[in-house]
Amino acid sequence: MLTYAELKKKPKDFLSATSHTHEEFERLLAEFSQCYRMKYSQLTVEGKLRQRQSGGGRKGTLDSMADKLLFILVYQKTYPLQTMQGLHFDLSQPSANGWIHRLLPILQETLSNLGMTPERKGAAVAASEWFNELSADLLIDGSERRRQRPQDEQEQSDHYSGKKKTHTDKNLLISHAESGQVLYLSPTEPGHKHDKKLADEQMITYPSGATLGKDTGFQGYEPETVITYQPKKKPKGKELTQDDLFLNQVIAGFRIQVEHAIAGVKRCRIVKDTFRNLKEGFSDLVMEVACALHNLRIACRKPQLALNLLTFCT
Repeated sequence: MLTYAELKKKPKDFLSATSHTHEEFERLLAEFSQCYRMKYSQLTVEGKLRQRQSGGGRKGTLDSMADKLLFILVYQKTYPLQTMQGLHFDLSQPSANGWIHRLLPILQETLSNLGMTPERKGAAVAASEWFNELSADLLIDGSERRRQRPQDEQEQSDHYSGKKKTHTDKNLLISHAESGQVLYLSPTEPGHKHDKKLADEQMITYPSGATLGKDTGFQGYEPETVITYQPKKKPKGKELTQDDLFLNQVIAGFRIQVEHAIAGVKRCRIVKDTFRNLKEGFSDLVMEVACALHNLRIACRKPQLALNLLTFCT
């Protein structure tokens, strides 16, 4: 059985199981404990008023707050079958399912209180508090996540991605070019939707004078007050010049930072493996939590800074 008391003695195993160091875990734990107690001090899990004081009665397997936080971080990071998650923590599958749906919203609230969750409304990006500390050098890209094939015929069509040749969910992410933090996460949409169409629908506002790196999937996406750059597409029946090829290589060197950010988010295997949970809104929830956990790692560790494209060109 996994317990925090035992796992913290093995730093490498702790990092592999949670994607976080012991120090990052402790930073989460204090706020997580407060959020959990505020939600369940007066109400039961079913939302009814408590008949006895919180903590009374038979002690459960996940008795301590540290074990509760460890449970949900391990699930987010490794994404095992719920039966296996239960076996790791000496729980039945139904109990494991109940704890997952109880604790994940608490983790989301915890990360939000710590200021780690990305903006979710496109219109709020320009006024985001992120830009009080960060420059406005941004990168945008889409991320598709495999999901189980829907049973409904219309949903099958909506979620089928010609790019991935399978059924997917899609999000747009805007990351900061220097720090790699995810500053904006769009609502989760069916994978069939094109990147540019999704960006247009979100009506994202940007700080004045911001730079925005994009790939050819955003051809024609030119927000106001923003300086955009993207690789040049090869003309039909022609070849790119050596100058164009060199410029594409330079741009790719800057745009790779958003790929690194997405890879950091997908350290949580729940947004990397085929998603199996069909509960309404759960796919969006786990993606937001994965982005926030990535931002937490960046905030706690020394960020790897990137050059600014305009500085490089001048």
